[in-house]
Amino acid sequence: MLSRMPNEHESRCLAVARLLAEEGADFLLATPSTDLYYLSGYGGEPSERLIALLLPAAGQPLLITPQFEAARLVATVPFARLLAWGETDDPIALLTEAVKASVKARPRLLVGQQTWAGTLLALRSALPEADYGSAQPVLAALRLVKSPAEVDLLRAAGGMCDRAFGRLLQQPLAGRSEREVAELLAGEMRRAGLETLSFLIVASGPNAALPHHEPGERRLTAGDAVVLDFGGTYRRYQSDITRTIVVGAPTEKLKRVHEQVRQAQEIGYRSVRPGLPAAEVDAATRQHLVAAGLGEFFIHRTGHGLGLDVHEEPYLVAGNRAPLRPGMVFSVEPGAYLPGQFGVRVEDTVVVTETGAERLNQAPRELLVVG
Repeated sequence: MLSRMPNEHESRCLAVARLLAEEGADFLLATPSTDLYYLSGYGGEPSERLIALLLPAAGQPLLITPQFEAARLVATVPFARLLAWGETDDPIALLTEAVKASVKARPRLLVGQQTWAGTLLALRSALPEADYGSAQPVLAALRLVKSPAEVDLLRAAGGMCDRAFGRLLQQPLAGRSEREVAELLAGEMRRAGLETLSFLIVASGPNAALPHHEPGERRLTAGDAVVLDFGGTYRRYQSDITRTIVVGAPTEKLKRVHEQVRQAQEIGYRSVRPGLPAAEVDAATRQHLVAAGLGEFFIHRTGHGLGLDVHEEPYLVAGNRAPLRPGMVFSVEPGAYLPGQFGVRVEDTVVVTETGAERLNQAPRELLVVG
């Protein structure tokens, strides 16, 4: 009889089991989060009803779920043993019993960082003899490098952002409020195929000097720089892009600052290669802006990892000496923010290849004029 081939999620769980054994840990606990989706193919929704995947260092994974969810999870997570609980049951007690079944005097349990504090506190009260730790190092080691299938999804999501940006620029924007432009862009993002919207920044004029400005009622006027930073998901994988545009003719100062930021972004992208410490990409963009007299206005790191979460490892920041590896995906997004005047940011999502890097965004990076 042919044995069943493991699917991608089951393979990830097997990899976790090997890492747990290497770490001297007995279990990993994941509750509704991107970690749970990565491991099981089911993300769930955080709520007072406990859903938890308990992965042992040896043995079959256990999925604890409310009874009314059990039928669909049988097909979604076929490699796990399902333990369904009714509305009057205590799921923490079921989780505790499963850990105690290992017959370890002091079991070591690694908990996902997105687990609700209430769940962890209840578990610690019911199982005080356990040794608790963070599952982040184990999960980050797996999630850090994307599979070709994951990169394909990220590439598709990036292309959807490109199309949404292009369609937005075909519409008149002058005189509209930031909020109105955000609504237009949101519609184009959905039209392009993004399934959910993760974030959307429209920052005009002096608001563009605020890196995480929320769209408001300010209306776009002639001469305004407008920072558009937006992203959404495609099959749960994230996208992230920033472009800076200008309403009408730009000032010479805006043109100069934008060109220096664009060049810094290009330098950062071209520096990416396997083996390079992550901090060196940050250093490359920062050194260019310092030389251009804009160093004091670059007030954040150069980039962050991207995958099932908008922000995940690796982080392109000073001090991070972790080497880049093929399959890592992250943003490269230098900026310059002149308080009370304007701001500029140019961002692409990038994947490390065997020989360098590939951009997952192709939208124009030059300063585009809109009416």
